[in-house]
Amino acid sequence: MTLQVANDRYNNDWYKQQIGASKAKQILWYLTNSLFFINSLNSSSGVKKRLLRLFGAEIGTGVVLKPGINIKYPWKLSIGDHAWVGERVWIDNLGPVRIGKNACLSQGAFLLTGNHDYTSQTFDLIVKDIVLEDGVWIGAKAIVCPGVTCGSHAVLAAGSVATGNLEPYTIYQGNPAGKVRERNITK
Repeated sequence: MTLQVANDRYNNDWYKQQIGASKAKQILWYLTNSLFFINSLNSSSGVKKRLLRLFGAEIGTGVVLKPGINIKYPWKLSIGDHAWVGERVWIDNLGPVRIGKNACLSQGAFLLTGNHDYTSQTFDLIVKDIVLEDGVWIGAKAIVCPGVTCGSHAVLAAGSVATGNLEPYTIYQGNPAGKVRERNITK
């Protein structure tokens, strides 16, 4: 048996209540994001950091922002000192995203704070924060799902999907990501 639900029954109330910015600010950010972040021609990390701060993001010192980054809502973003955000990273932060000091998001990584309740007839949006603690490394094309906390210095290997929390100093791989081994840092 297939359940069919008309589009007008989907519950999108979240968008009206939780975005955290005026419609004008949202439109201005959309244009800024398109011109200065998604556009790979702008390689200036300094300009991007100033723009993110202007829109309410908390950005530490020494942060590197590579070309082609897509950020949904900068006013819900915090990036610690000396973090690295690689090419084509997508931070789809309907909810808050906190990236710790010395963290690295490799090329094409995807941080996803929203999902839908597939068991509900109204397909309600579910939004949960993401926390990447200090020293976390998210590998190329890896995905961090809503509600995940990556403990200090955890590693999510390239192409892996974190659907649950990652323990500190542990390397995870696969879909869903599973523990592979401990991360030993020698220096």
